[in-house]
Amino acid sequence: MRHDSVAALAAELVSMAAADHETSICANSEDPAEQLAWRRLTAQHGDRLNEIMDEYGWPTAQLVGDAAARGAWLIAQHADRQLDVQRRAVHMMEQAVAAGTAGSRELAFLRDRVLVNDGRKQIYGTQIAGVKDGSPVPWPCRDPERMNELRAEVGIEPFAEYVATFSMT
Repeated sequence: MRHDSVAALAAELVSMAAADHETSICANSEDPAEQLAWRRLTAQHGDRLNEIMDEYGWPTAQLVGDAAARGAWLIAQHADRQLDVQRRAVHMMEQAVAAGTAGSRELAFLRDRVLVNDGRKQIYGTQIAGVKDGSPVPWPCRDPERMNELRAEVGIEPFAEYVATFSMT
């Protein structure tokens, strides 16, 4: 693989993640045009990530650098209307985690996202269903009594600490 193509891929992933971050506020906008723009952007990014996975496999930090690898994960995380892309990303990330080239924390977030998008119970409580009495509530979990233990195993802070960082305004 040529170095310049990997450098271009890394730059592209970082740029896509920046665009995602800049427009993510539109995801929950009351303006339908903003919501549509967000959906189009995440769909375009999901399509491109699928092409990247075809050509390179999972874009690990060893391949594209930390920022670009995190960008790939964010793009997969937000490809909510492309469950096939998200499932494929989980599968590839699982292989990368097993090989020691991707983080189990990010995989846990993506795995939960796919489970919730698939209408199933999540494992780690990373996906928030809403707010009740001013506190974030996770989507249903498979084993809620062990949620914090399972979170600790993959390097995620306890649920109470995690949601304390959210702005509930």
